[in-house]
Amino acid sequence: MYPQLHIPDGFLSPQISLLLWVATAVLIGIAVRKTSRTDVRLIASQPILMGVLGAFIFAAQMFNFPVATGTSGHLLGGVLAGYLLGPWAGTIVMATVIGIQALLFQDGGLLVLGANIFIMGVIGTLGGSYLARGIGAVLGGSRGASILGAGVAAWLAVVAAAGFTTLLLGLSGTTDISVGLPAMLGVHALIGIGEALITVAALTFIAQTAPDILAGVSAPRKASPVRRLATGVAIAGVVATLASFFASADPDGLEAVAEELGFLDAGLSAPFELFPDYTIPGLDGTASTVVAGLLGVIVVIGVLLALGRLARSRAKS
Repeated sequence: MYPQLHIPDGFLSPQISLLLWVATAVLIGIAVRKTSRTDVRLIASQPILMGVLGAFIFAAQMFNFPVATGTSGHLLGGVLAGYLLGPWAGTIVMATVIGIQALLFQDGGLLVLGANIFIMGVIGTLGGSYLARGIGAVLGGSRGASILGAGVAAWLAVVAAAGFTTLLLGLSGTTDISVGLPAMLGVHALIGIGEALITVAALTFIAQTAPDILAGVSAPRKASPVRRLATGVAIAGVVATLASFFASADPDGLEAVAEELGFLDAGLSAPFELFPDYTIPGLDGTASTVVAGLLGVIVVIGVLLALGRLARSRAKS
């Protein structure tokens, strides 16, 4: 079975889940308005960049990497999205990715979807992206310092997300915060190192191959939108395929802690199944995961292209 990446229903109380739904909905509403009305970088290439980045984050999240004996971690991607797109467009990208994972692949519950978006998306895109710019400025403001700042912010975003998750679990009565906090922070401090390395590697690659993106999407483009889209789809497809073959089967950090502290059985199964555990019904083995991953890449790109174009049309009007 493919490791579950996100919080399932049952880990959080209905009251906490609904509260996070409201908070997340408000922030997404603000993000839509900010992106369509005040983002001066919203030009023709923005929808493509949103789609490509969302597809990459989706694919990279499938790649669980080992962090300790019997435990794995995966990319969150909020800082990466916020750094490249700005915090508000980045929030839309993260919400779309996490929503598709829950609806199509039953990864993360529906009642706790607002919490998952807030924890993995909002914390990184809003807090992490501003923090990354601030750290980069303190370190000297060069491109290298800025990328290093993003790596530090990515690590901090993972640790902050783990701490906030523990707080929600404690308020829900699922576990004792005094017991859950050191367990969650300990494993996610290691996962954060992987997050930082992936973030720095991705930004360094972009700095070498498409420096105009780091300068802002309003900068002159060195590649046509179609070519950039094709390249992004190819990269995301390769990452999803490699993840299907080489991702760790060990439980994710939260799942491992839940098993250790005895609340893993509190998780509820999804009320429906489409492509559960990133598999295609009727197709067995690794091929099933590969096809599911490629399907997710296509859907993420399609949805974000549509949302990006809608926001751009609203910005023009």
